[in-house]
Amino acid sequence: MAIGPRLDLRQSQSLVMTPQLQQAIKLLALSNLEVEGFIAEELERNPLLEAGSSESGGDEPAGEDWTDAAGGEAGSGEGGAGGGDAAGGEMPDEPVTADRLIEHGDPGGEVPLDADYAGETFHHDGPTDGAPGMDGGLSIGGASAGGYGEDGPDFDAMAGEAESLHDHLVAQAGACLSGPQLAIAIQMIDQIDEAGYLLADLGDIARRLGVAPGDVEAVLHVIQTFDPTGVGARSLGECLALQAREADRYDPAMARLLDNLDLLAQGRLPQLRRMCGVDDEDLGDMIREVRGYDPKPGLRFGGARIETVVPDLFVARRATGWAIEVNSATLPRVLVNRSYYAELSDGNHDKASRAWLSDCLASANWLVKALDQRQRTIVRVASEIVKQQEAFFLNGVSQLRPLTLKAVADAIGMHESTVSRVTSNKYLSCARGLFELKYFFTSAIQSADGGDAVSAEAVKSAIRALITAEEPGAILSDDTLVDLLRAKGFDIARRTVAKYREAMGIGSSVQRRRQKAIEMHAG
Repeated sequence: MAIGPRLDLRQSQSLVMTPQLQQAIKLLALSNLEVEGFIAEELERNPLLEAGSSESGGDEPAGEDWTDAAGGEAGSGEGGAGGGDAAGGEMPDEPVTADRLIEHGDPGGEVPLDADYAGETFHHDGPTDGAPGMDGGLSIGGASAGGYGEDGPDFDAMAGEAESLHDHLVAQAGACLSGPQLAIAIQMIDQIDEAGYLLADLGDIARRLGVAPGDVEAVLHVIQTFDPTGVGARSLGECLALQAREADRYDPAMARLLDNLDLLAQGRLPQLRRMCGVDDEDLGDMIREVRGYDPKPGLRFGGARIETVVPDLFVARRATGWAIEVNSATLPRVLVNRSYYAELSDGNHDKASRAWLSDCLASANWLVKALDQRQRTIVRVASEIVKQQEAFFLNGVSQLRPLTLKAVADAIGMHESTVSRVTSNKYLSCARGLFELKYFFTSAIQSADGGDAVSAEAVKSAIRALITAEEPGAILSDDTLVDLLRAKGFDIARRTVAKYREAMGIGSSVQRRRQKAIEMHAG
C-alpha cells in the first residue's frame, strides 16, 4: 500500500442548519403568544413585512402577497381547522410536512406566494365553516366583536398595576414613622418575603445599621400593626397570634395552642386539651378560629401579574365528528408587500443595498411559508391526538389511553422530534377544560385481567376518587388501595400507588387520619 498524499472525490449527504431552517424549527416549539412576539420583532426588522387586518376577505392591498398566520388549515376540508371531521381521514390535498421543510430546507410544491389564499384556502365546504366560533360563542377568532376594533377589548390595559406588598408596607411606614425609625423600617420591610414573614435576624439588622436592638424591636412592633394583619411575623405561631390579637381572641388558652402547633398538626388533641385547660367544645372552637386565620397574609398582594393561559387550539364536537380550530385571536396575519419591494428595486442602489433588499424579500417569503406550515403541522398533530384519545373527550380522564410521541409520529408520517416540538408549550381547549398537549401522552399501566393497558392518568384519577370517598373511620392504606385498584382492573404495585398519591399532593393514611380527626373535632 503506497503511502503519500492523494486527492479523493466523495459524495455525501448532510443537513445544513441554515438560518431559515433554524427559524422553522424554532417556530414549531413556540406557543401562539410567543409566535406573536416573534412576528412583532420581524415586522420591526423587515420593511417588506406588514401586519394585515384580522378580517378575511377581499380588502387586501393590491400587489401584496399575504397569508393568515392564524389560519393554518382552516376550511381545508376533512381534518382542517374549522372544517369537517378533524379526527379522521386523509387530507384532501396532502400538504408539505414539517419534516420535509426541515429535511430539505425548501417548502417545494407549495402554492406560489402570489396566490389568492382567501379564494384558494377558505372554502366554505365544511360543517363548521362560517359557523360561530368554537370558543363558546365568544368569537375569539373574530375581528370586530363588540365594537372594540380589530383586536377586540384590551383587558390587560384596563387592569391597573397591582400594588406589591413592599410598596404597601412602605406607604404605611411613611405615614406613621420618620427619621431613624423610618430608615430602620425600610430595612426591615426589604427583608419581608412575599408571604409576609420577616426573614432577617433583628440582631443582624441592629449591627448593620449601628442602632440598639431595642430600637429595632420597637420598630418591628409598629410594622406588625400594619395591614395585612400578621405581616412582619417571624414564625407561623407569631403570625397567627397577631391575627388572634386583632380579633380579640388571644387569651392564655389560645396562646398555648399557638405555641404548640406541632401537636395540632400531629392530631394529639387530648394532650392539647390538657395543656390549654379547656374541654372538647372549647378546643373545637379554638381550632375553628385558628383555621380561619391566614397563614400567609402577604400573598394578598401580587408582586407580579398572574398570566392567564391562552389556548392555542379549540376542539369541539360536531355532528360529523370532531372539529379543530386554531386560535386566530393570538396570531396576526403577515403580509409581504411586493409593491413596496418593486418600488424600492426601481431606484438606483449599490450592490450592497440590492443584496440587502433581496435578503429581506427572501426572509419575508420564508416566514410566510414557515408560519403557514407551522399551523398545518399543529392541526395534523392535534387531529391525531383527538383521534387517539376520542374516549377521553367523550367520557373523561378515566378513558385516557396510553399514548407516546412515537405512536402519533408514525400515524401521521412525521419524526418523533417534530411531534415533540409541536406539543411543547401549547394548550388545547375543549368541553372538558384546558389541557396542555403533553397531557395526552401518558405511560401505560398493565390491566389486571389481561386486557388493554390503561393510562397512568386514569389510575391517578381512580386513586383520587377512592381517597375522596373514604370515610373518616375507614381511611384507606396504600395496600388497601392496591386491592381496590386491582378489583377495578388496574395491576399496580404499592410503591407505584404511593408515588402517584404523593405526586397528586395527597398525604399518607396516617396524615389523612389525623386531618380527618382535626376536622371532625373542629366541626
